[in-house]
Amino acid sequence: MPGGDGLLNHDLLPNEKGPQDACGVFGVWAPGEEVAKLSYFGLYALQHRGQESAGIATSDGSKILIYKDMGLVSQVFNEASLSTLLGHIAVGHTRYSTTGSSSWQNAQPTLGRTSSGTVALGHNGNLTNTAELLQLVRERYPQVDGELARGNTTDTAVVTALLTGDLDHTLEATALEVLPRLRGAYCLVFMDETTLYAARDPQGVRPLVLGRLERGWVVASETAALDIVGASFVREVEPGELITIDENGLRTQRFAKAEPKGCVFEYVYLARPDTTIAGRGVHEARVEMGRKLAAEYPVEADLVIPTPESGTPAAIGYAQASGIPFGQGLVKNSYVGRTFIAPSQTIRQRGIRLKLNPLKNVIKGKRLIVVDDSIVRGNTQRALVSMLREAGAAEVHVRISSPPITWPCFYGIDFASRAELIATGLEIDEVRQSIGADSLGYLSEDGMIEATEQPRERLCTACFTGVYPIALPESQHLGKNLLERPTASNGCDPGPDSDLEAVLALAARKEEPLARLGQVPFGDPGRPE
Repeated sequence: MPGGDGLLNHDLLPNEKGPQDACGVFGVWAPGEEVAKLSYFGLYALQHRGQESAGIATSDGSKILIYKDMGLVSQVFNEASLSTLLGHIAVGHTRYSTTGSSSWQNAQPTLGRTSSGTVALGHNGNLTNTAELLQLVRERYPQVDGELARGNTTDTAVVTALLTGDLDHTLEATALEVLPRLRGAYCLVFMDETTLYAARDPQGVRPLVLGRLERGWVVASETAALDIVGASFVREVEPGELITIDENGLRTQRFAKAEPKGCVFEYVYLARPDTTIAGRGVHEARVEMGRKLAAEYPVEADLVIPTPESGTPAAIGYAQASGIPFGQGLVKNSYVGRTFIAPSQTIRQRGIRLKLNPLKNVIKGKRLIVVDDSIVRGNTQRALVSMLREAGAAEVHVRISSPPITWPCFYGIDFASRAELIATGLEIDEVRQSIGADSLGYLSEDGMIEATEQPRERLCTACFTGVYPIALPESQHLGKNLLERPTASNGCDPGPDSDLEAVLALAARKEEPLARLGQVPFGDPGRPE
């Protein structure tokens, strides 16, 4: 990822990638407002959801203008570029790639021709039936043009191609026909020259909210983006709902029955702490996770410290519930992003100092409880524990405010592969030994869910449980580089690596009735039978 990533606490070691969300989307319909600047600030609030590329498209009622590039929102746009984006409708996007590589061709919003003009589309999430949808595009439009023809390899480009429709359909009519065909997680914000649209998948996996301006409407991935542009929160976009906003006002239609399965990891890590999801403040949920963690895994200690930044609310809750003082034992440099300078082995071992440095006078001689939101590979926690011991900590007890992550996400989060997830192949005490902690405790699944104040049946917990609520196809039809793989000599897709097949096979053995899972050979290199 180019640039900085100050909101991400997992990316502390050089080339150590933590869990990433797919994207942030923002849309505005507001005559008389500077919609490009509103979009810029809205995307700025959503920067944590994607740092690879950013883009804004605007319309003045007769033509669509677009500007997008690789980099952070503040790197892509300036006063000059924003001043060229005229109009009263805008769609904005920040990207982290989960389908298709990180390239300029794959930056969003994507564009396509329609019967009456142009469609510009931004997408947050990840589709699971992209291969099926691409085949539909080829059947309907044998002469594929647009973004797909120009090398765009995202599921978003496939949806854009389907939305182009034909001469007998409006964009709205086409959307109502296409949306029920999509599978997976998707929050779509799109527009033509005169109208803004927003749609959310029937499971509502990713958040999407509607806000009101004095002279218009806003849709965004998180309520924090409404706050930054001065929009008042109206409600969430409902799962299975299509919202249409034009000069006649706002109207809503349902294209599918709502079957809510909101992502629990939004509460754990992905969303900003100042966001509200399904009526529950994310900060409050994280503090409560810390309180429950203290009840489930108490330990005698002198100080509770967080791994900045996303471990802070849970650490506050742990300190409150345990009565052990909360302190800042680590100082974070928020201005350091990924380093593209290859470090030597010696420097690599100490690379965490690029972003975190201990307060030695606070730590020395103390029994520490270090609170973090999750463990992925374990490399970050291993380096942290080592650094704290070097700084003079008497004991280091690690507490994690979520259960062990043992399964990949197919709905818009890019985790490490299952073979790389440390909790896949090791028991909890083995993870503790691997990271060098004196003790290790994970929050239970029940404790995590209770902290969200959401009914269990309305949450997706697949990354913790392996129960996937939305049907997954066979392994050859999944994977980040699905539309970029070379075909075999017989014309068939050679498919992804064996790790993905193993995941599907393991999930199939859970016999989850809601999902049709691929019939593939069983075998998991990450965990012996």
